[in-house]
Amino acid sequence: MSATLASRRTDLVLLLVALVWGSSYLSAKTATAALAVLVVLFARYALSLAACLVLLFARRGTRSLRRDELRTGAVLGVTQAAVLVVETYGVAHTSAANAGLIISLTIVLTPLLDGGRLPPRFFAAAGVCVLAVGLLMSGTGLHAPRSGDLLMLAAAGIRAGHVALVGRLTKGRAVRPLQLTTVQTAVGTVLMLPFAAGGLPELARADGATWAQLAYLALFCSVFAFLAQTWAVQRTSASRASLLLGTEPVWAAAAGIGPGGERLTTATALGAALMVAGTYWGQAVERTHRAARERPADPSARDIADPWRRRQGRRRPQYQGRRRSQHQGRHRPRRLRHMNFLNSSGSSKSCGS
Repeated sequence: MSATLASRRTDLVLLLVALVWGSSYLSAKTATAALAVLVVLFARYALSLAACLVLLFARRGTRSLRRDELRTGAVLGVTQAAVLVVETYGVAHTSAANAGLIISLTIVLTPLLDGGRLPPRFFAAAGVCVLAVGLLMSGTGLHAPRSGDLLMLAAAGIRAGHVALVGRLTKGRAVRPLQLTTVQTAVGTVLMLPFAAGGLPELARADGATWAQLAYLALFCSVFAFLAQTWAVQRTSASRASLLLGTEPVWAAAAGIGPGGERLTTATALGAALMVAGTYWGQAVERTHRAARERPADPSARDIADPWRRRQGRRRPQYQGRRRSQHQGRHRPRRLRHMNFLNSSGSSKSCGS
């Protein structure tokens, strides 16, 4: 598979994750209206863990967990749980559309935490995304910050740290996404159980619609999204992943306008267009910058990249004999090249007579 095709496949997976997460706010809003926040999170984690265990034991030869996967999964499980706790409480105290819009500020925070210098154009693209967020917020009626909005701002900061941490802890390591996600969901289940124990009877009495929302949050927004994000972040940079995941508010607005019944305004439409434009602009800037940074700049790096030079330990030989003289002749003055052509013609003609 070519590098371009592999890069596009990674981008498509990240966009699909953004779509699923964008629709998750409406599902979480509906679920938290029927159950307590921590009960919803426990059910989400427990169902996710069950699905991960089924997938893990269905694949022979990959059931064991390595130490690095346990260590990395434990750390990421704590940060992921922190993101979901703050985020779900924020959704419960604000609209689903506003939650999806505010969380998109992650695209500005992640490059700052990811490390490395980025060109000013990248931050200009991020500024376009921030402007888009403002238009989307005003289009859905957000004017004064509420407690839920402030919680979503905090969740954006925690998520930015989580995305950057995923990239740092998994970069250059053969970490398997399924095993890593299983450890994360197990950690989240253990963390949520003590706080949700009192609400388990209420969970058992929940209706089918609530369980459907919980199943969607667990199987699609957790298992699929966590696996896909871990797989994709290992194949791209955290900044680029954050930009693609930054299309999440577009899908959140679409879910609010569609199933949520919210009204589409001019500001909302303009904000959605700017978000898509800013995301793809920033993606192109970051990809070009990363390619230039990874290109070898010194001769020793080129020697290492050249298998022949690495084996022989010396420079490639030049053309020899007549072929070499012809090669060098092309770099001589025009008059000398013309004389050489006449001499070679005369020699060949005399040989033929």
